[in-house]
Amino acid sequence: MNTFLKLQNVVPRMHESPFKIPVNWEMQEGETWSIIGKNGSGKTLFAEILCGHHNLIQGTIEYPFFEKLKREKPPEETIYPQLKQFVKIVGFKSVYSIVDFREMYYQQRFNSMETEESPFVSELFNPEMMNKISQMPNIDNLMTRRLIQLSSGELRKLLIAEILLKKLRMIIFDNPFIGLDARSRTQLDETFNHLSKSNVQLLFLVPSINDLPAATSHIMEMDNFRIVRSSTKEKFFTKNQTDKFDLNHSKDIVIDWNLFPKTSEPDYATVVKMEDIEISYGNQIIVKDINWEIKIGEKWALLGSNGSGKSTLLSYIFADNPQAYSKKLILFDRKRGTGESIWDIKRRIGFTSSEMHLYYRENVSCLKVVESGFFDSIGLYRKCTAEQTKTAEYLLTVLEVKYLKDKSFLRISSGEQRLILFARSLVKNPELLILDEPFHGLDDDHKKRCLQIIKSYCEQVGKSLIFVTHQQNEIPDNITRYLKL
Repeated sequence: MNTFLKLQNVVPRMHESPFKIPVNWEMQEGETWSIIGKNGSGKTLFAEILCGHHNLIQGTIEYPFFEKLKREKPPEETIYPQLKQFVKIVGFKSVYSIVDFREMYYQQRFNSMETEESPFVSELFNPEMMNKISQMPNIDNLMTRRLIQLSSGELRKLLIAEILLKKLRMIIFDNPFIGLDARSRTQLDETFNHLSKSNVQLLFLVPSINDLPAATSHIMEMDNFRIVRSSTKEKFFTKNQTDKFDLNHSKDIVIDWNLFPKTSEPDYATVVKMEDIEISYGNQIIVKDINWEIKIGEKWALLGSNGSGKSTLLSYIFADNPQAYSKKLILFDRKRGTGESIWDIKRRIGFTSSEMHLYYRENVSCLKVVESGFFDSIGLYRKCTAEQTKTAEYLLTVLEVKYLKDKSFLRISSGEQRLILFARSLVKNPELLILDEPFHGLDDDHKKRCLQIIKSYCEQVGKSLIFVTHQQNEIPDNITRYLKL
């Protein structure tokens, strides 16, 4: 076998480099590696080093195919190939290459007048590329939609379809399956199997062995920015537990909810009541005749495939969608549109979602992101009290991520960002907690910790929950009611 890439004594040049030990690693042509490690273990930064995003203090990174390409360029050629033309990272944040979220705000996708300014998906590609993408599984129905109307899962599918059609030599997939429903995950896994037998080198970054693509032939484990082991998949599994475990069965976490803001006694019996609700995009009806009632204290799972309308349905509840005024909708025993402000609704609700994650582009500290949950804002524009700051810091301690407190939200990994947004949704101990795919990109330890926090929240009197996921084993065991779109 020929060497595809080789790292020798590599140390990146960056401020306070977390790589304390030089990195040595080699990948052969035809091998498909998965790098596993907890959130913040260094996986994404390692991938960025492979792509040449960071200069080196010492060591070398060799790509024999790339060196050959440069040698074969004619002497008069002034434009030399760049590594980024052949090696790409595809992660959660890669959708920023499709949508410029800096020019948008989260609620914009629900405002019909402003949605009309967004391009149709078909307008993003030339005719040849559009024809190829349209033929890919489960993608053709997106072509007639406006880009801003796509859910995070649909954006993810579109991004992956686009990247697979480029002439790349290596694709690094960071959490390849997040946001995808079961059918899309299976189809993508089959695509990876096919690609692994082609001229494309694949590398996956995953937080757990339970997220390994089937095409994986070799596994590397990282911890604290070090390679702790690497071997073939077969050898790795002989020394590691590979069975999927029950996330719900773990040690309970004791949380002092008295440290959180005091809420008044509930003055309602029904949290949500919908009658004959319809979800549509333009003239296309996605789902209709939704009748859903949530009584105080009930715990629900909201399920459905990518694009089935889950996020839009939640936007009616969280007062982000102006179309809610025309619906038969009651929130907290009050008919929508009878004089209440959106802030009257939001102050009762804690919320996080993949869509919010994509739009949260504020360059502030992680502590301020958590504190923004007190005011339901994207960014922090009001000064918190000492008690509020103490509560936010307490939550970070419970999640075991207090070390992120003063770090910029935009400079931590996407998995760590999810933890910060999870804390933001809980910081005011809301009456209704809405968690839309809260565990995207989390390692197993953090999933278990978050589940125990949810369990503790639900044990309080009068608390209601809506939980959205594509993974059955992530559903908290205190959920007793289900709605599937």
